[in-house]
Amino acid sequence: MKQDMILILDLGSDENTRLAREIRALGVYTEIHPHDISQPQLAALPNVKGIILNGGVNRIVDGVAIDAAPAVYESGLPIWSVDHKGSPALAAEGPEREQAIASFVFDTCRAESNWNMENFIADQVELIRNQVGGRKVLLALSGGVDSSVVAALLIKAIGDQLTCVHVNHGLLRKGEPEQVVQVFRHELGANLVYVDAVDRFLDKLAGVADPEAKRKIIGAEFIRVFEEEARKLEGIEFLAQGTIYPDIIESGTKTVKAVKSHHNVGGLPEDLQFQLVEPLSMLFKDEVRACGVALGLPASMVYRQPFPGPGLGVRCLGAITRDRLEAVRESDAILREEFADNGLEGKVWQYFTAIPDLKSVGVRDGKRADEWAVIIRAVNTIDAMTATVEDVPFALLQKITGRITSEVKGVNRVLFDLTPKPTGTIEFE
Repeated sequence: MKQDMILILDLGSDENTRLAREIRALGVYTEIHPHDISQPQLAALPNVKGIILNGGVNRIVDGVAIDAAPAVYESGLPIWSVDHKGSPALAAEGPEREQAIASFVFDTCRAESNWNMENFIADQVELIRNQVGGRKVLLALSGGVDSSVVAALLIKAIGDQLTCVHVNHGLLRKGEPEQVVQVFRHELGANLVYVDAVDRFLDKLAGVADPEAKRKIIGAEFIRVFEEEARKLEGIEFLAQGTIYPDIIESGTKTVKAVKSHHNVGGLPEDLQFQLVEPLSMLFKDEVRACGVALGLPASMVYRQPFPGPGLGVRCLGAITRDRLEAVRESDAILREEFADNGLEGKVWQYFTAIPDLKSVGVRDGKRADEWAVIIRAVNTIDAMTATVEDVPFALLQKITGRITSEVKGVNRVLFDLTPKPTGTIEFE
């Protein structure tokens, strides 16, 4: 690994992510690890120049204040013990906070500012080759930013040892399966297998309302599909995924409960038959995009808005029904079309529709109509850890409302979500 590293150990802070991003902004690589990291685990991390013990509101576990393992204190590395309430420099904002962090990173630890995408890509290519050797890899290719960047990295590292599998689980946006096949098979020349599993997934999800249960069903069923495809291909030993750092963080740590289980983290089955290849697992979303640019992927692919692994399954809120799923798909297509036509496509980071599992009374053709409500969500963010709501012009919202209520079957209301993250998350489930 070419980058120096500052290690953040989670001793109950709710600002681990912020601190990690601030250090990376200085050009120094950093990772967050549990407070009880062992000596072998610590020794396995390359180029660690210093350790931050990041305490905070969750430091008391079962009535006892947690602390780092003895191996940390015996490592001989510079250590900075931080509790945000008791550390004036980090409690401050602006230059004072930045200076305190920079002083530890550069003056105390003597770390070099060598965190950049070219070095990251070179490291990952080497790591992938060392992990995989001459064996074959199966990639879950959704066509989204994360899996597309993983595909580019794997093609650079191992070439035709990679097989991409695109599973249509019936939870994709309008026209997306067709687009994935066109771009990856016909334009990029990838070895692509297309699997139509719509009925299989929707049958498994029938009547399941709990969001966590839906995510785990989708994650587990994905693995089963890949196992079946791997048996057809012979010699597949690895499964590549577009897992990124927010997926891992939001799925919970030893001191912080999960925000939500991501299907590719908490939803994987215990009897997984593959070794995982996850080269983006330590990158935030903006860093994934920067990696894609450095790999030469087209801007239309790199800057497309993100789409969750469970797809429209977490936007068809509650138990999924085919009619409501289709209403989500059609209303989302209208929203994306109108945002593109009105100059918001590249301005707003993510926008989509969701439909809750409830109906309200309305009027359709002069008669009472109990129909669904569509919720519009439009947010801006850098790293997907916090988000603000886009100020969409009211006239445009009126036009979108008119189109959705007239063109989408079974919908009589359109709502606009004004909630930032936090307190809300970007997705509803």
